[in-house]
Amino acid sequence: MGVDPFVNWLYSDLQNGLIIFQLYDIIRPGIVQWKRVVRVFHKLRGMMDQIQNCNYAVELGKQLRFSLVGIQGKDIYDGNQTLTLALVWQLMRAYTLTILAQCTHRGDALPGDKDIVAWVNEKLSSCGKSSSIRSFQDPCISDALVVLDLVDAIKPNVIDQSLVKRDRSVTSNMENAKYAITCGRKIGAKIYALPEDIVEVKPKMVMTVFACLMARDYMPDMRESATAPVKPLIS
Repeated sequence: MGVDPFVNWLYSDLQNGLIIFQLYDIIRPGIVQWKRVVRVFHKLRGMMDQIQNCNYAVELGKQLRFSLVGIQGKDIYDGNQTLTLALVWQLMRAYTLTILAQCTHRGDALPGDKDIVAWVNEKLSSCGKSSSIRSFQDPCISDALVVLDLVDAIKPNVIDQSLVKRDRSVTSNMENAKYAITCGRKIGAKIYALPEDIVEVKPKMVMTVFACLMARDYMPDMRESATAPVKPLIS
């Protein structure tokens, strides 16, 4: 997402709030009042200034209607893993939906789950695919075949069908999920979910997979790393 400095360790690298502010500025340009942000930390006030930044980061999250009940700035500063992940997940979701809203020219109207599900099914149907989903909790998602079908619908012939497993075993489902994510990224979708998210049908992360593919379909000029069929992720 182009933040600076590069994040190496999620919990410690977010503790001064500066990366979080950059993400907010990408999601909603102008929302950060940079005059309220401390950017240079001195030895005597360093900890207090960083906590102050994190308090402001939580405040901005609430402005964006994030669910941050029980989360305080000091939790981010302390690197509380559960609470930091709660904020980061909502940043990721907001980023994905913001990009999608821009792609679909919806302005500030972020697409909802039903909009994305409807698009998925329409895209699959229009390309002659028999697969479909009812929601992001649909058990059929676990074998990743619907994701592979969607990638193929967006960019025909990118999937090497000989690599697709259809026996629905746990091992095959995981291989399919890895391959689906590889292929999605190959055609330019900014997928950041993990194969486990698909196999275990984690609805929040599954949503981001389909949303990223939807954004790619609306922006076909996204950089593709190659046009030939791609190989699966190495286990």
